[in-house]
Amino acid sequence: MTTPTSSHDTEISPRSKGRLFALFYLMTIVTGVFAQGFISERLIDHNDAARTVANIAANGTLYRFGFTLFMVEMVSQIVMTLLFYDLLKPVNRSVARTAAVIALTGCGIKVLARLFYYAPLLLTPSVALSGFGEAQLQALSIALLRLNDQCAAIALVFFGFESLLNGWLVVKSGFLPRWLGAVSMLGGLGWMTFLWPPLGSRLFMVIALVALVGSALTIGWLLVKGIDEQRWREKARVSASSIWR
Repeated sequence: MTTPTSSHDTEISPRSKGRLFALFYLMTIVTGVFAQGFISERLIDHNDAARTVANIAANGTLYRFGFTLFMVEMVSQIVMTLLFYDLLKPVNRSVARTAAVIALTGCGIKVLARLFYYAPLLLTPSVALSGFGEAQLQALSIALLRLNDQCAAIALVFFGFESLLNGWLVVKSGFLPRWLGAVSMLGGLGWMTFLWPPLGSRLFMVIALVALVGSALTIGWLLVKGIDEQRWREKARVSASSIWR
């Protein structure tokens, strides 16, 4: 006779879910930094269209690999967004849902941005583009690559609001350290400077450093210490019994 399996037996524990979140968070950072810092920055010169197009043509496989890494980055970020929603919804389901929707919107914008990153590979002399000269195709490639950067900057605004809301949830949670939430909120305020792009661009390196430190602390805590499962389950029970969440 088969014993029915309880839903609690098959459900991933909060601590394991937190570690999965940390792993996908790490993958998001590593793939994004490598694609941007070691491929995109190496091949693209926004002040020299001819050189950029020549670099892409000579390193097509590497450039395509950069696009692949950007896609892995976005899939990882979507997964970590959903995992973090599951972890934080016992604190306040409405706020956690709002943060997740904002983050997923930012992910959509960033995926769109990467289409502009890929576009220069398609801008080659052909029947469809026979009306464009070489210099025009080079200028168009640079314009699309700049559009890629601008779309990615717009996405940062959404991630800033998400970090601010999730940081507040972490502060209120009781099952994660308050200081982790405070660091997340600080990073979120930094990304929100891209509401005025010239300001965000000027402060980018400082903001990125603060965000990277906050990310490293969050990943390290969740992998080594983990979530306080007893307090998480207490929050979950209170949330399940509340009519306001």
